[in-house]
Amino acid sequence: MVEAPPVDHFDRLPDSLLLLVFNRIADVKALGRCCVVSRRFHSLVPQVENVLVRVDCVISDDDSSSPSSADESRNPISALFRVLFGNIVKPLQALGQFLGPKRAAALAHASSVPHRPSSSSSLAVGCEDDGELDQGGVTHHSPTQVLKNFNEIRFLRIELPSGELGIDDGVLLKWRADFGSTLDNCVILGASSVIHSRAAAGLDDGIDGLCLNNSAADDNGSIPESFYTNGGLKLRVVWTISSLIAASARHYLLQPIIAEHKTLHSLVLTDADGQGVLCMNRDQLEELRIKPLSVSSASRRTLVPALNMRLWYAPHLELPNGMVLKGATLVAIRPSEQSSLKKDASEGFWISSAFEEPYGTAAKMLVKRRTYCLEMNSF
Repeated sequence: MVEAPPVDHFDRLPDSLLLLVFNRIADVKALGRCCVVSRRFHSLVPQVENVLVRVDCVISDDDSSSPSSADESRNPISALFRVLFGNIVKPLQALGQFLGPKRAAALAHASSVPHRPSSSSSLAVGCEDDGELDQGGVTHHSPTQVLKNFNEIRFLRIELPSGELGIDDGVLLKWRADFGSTLDNCVILGASSVIHSRAAAGLDDGIDGLCLNNSAADDNGSIPESFYTNGGLKLRVVWTISSLIAASARHYLLQPIIAEHKTLHSLVLTDADGQGVLCMNRDQLEELRIKPLSVSSASRRTLVPALNMRLWYAPHLELPNGMVLKGATLVAIRPSEQSSLKKDASEGFWISSAFEEPYGTAAKMLVKRRTYCLEMNSF
């Protein structure tokens, strides 16, 4: 008597159910492993709509040392510039090469590329199969290469290994920016220090150079005069400009992916530190495809338009969960051309909903304080 061949019950699952599982997996490297399981999986994975790309590493081409202390003492202005912005440059260059189409050039040594005198790095997604950008026995690919075989992506999330902005330990700096063909809005939340318990908050009364007692910590919402003279305002300006530069660089470098994947409904570019989040919805993605992009003449990033900004400040902000933000600052930014648009009941929603808890609560508390308006030219 001939036995019937064994039944593979997995084959009885409909494609729609398998795609539901693959969409829950999302991670592009895990989906790549699924591709080699069977021909059926190999044909279904390119139809996945929800994809997550995690950047594994930064591959540096520059082994040059930093300027000597003697050079810094002779040129204090350039030394100050390096302190304020030096921590931004390399990650932005790395991001550019990570998202750029020329993957082979991304690892070219600086000495072999005479027209690129500046240092360079490359962010890469590691995988186990053969390919380009091989370093240390691990193959690396750019996201354009990783995503080229996905035909139906609707929701794409790219996660960098860290934020672009180098900040001191204990300092809080978070930003969220929404872009179409240019900046739609940006919200920045910062604090000079964060204390995670009420008990610890009473041990240090220095707040951005201010000495405050409990009764003075919660004033009428005004910014104290010393804020302008002790470097507090200058630091907030650096935070704001740095965050806008990082956001505009991310936006500029996403163009190849947006152009290639016309099915996208949502694109998020974030980092593992949770420092910055760039978001684009379906209408904003389509706007970028239609309208020409204005590029900054100074660097490879989207031109930041003239801006209207609102700033809220609290020397001491205690959250319901006991966390204390010292020198808490919230900056809400929109292009000046949007200032004539009428305000509605949801005007402040994009500000209060920009951050996850407990920082969303911090934003809601700060907007109840006195508002300070500023303007910034395009750059």
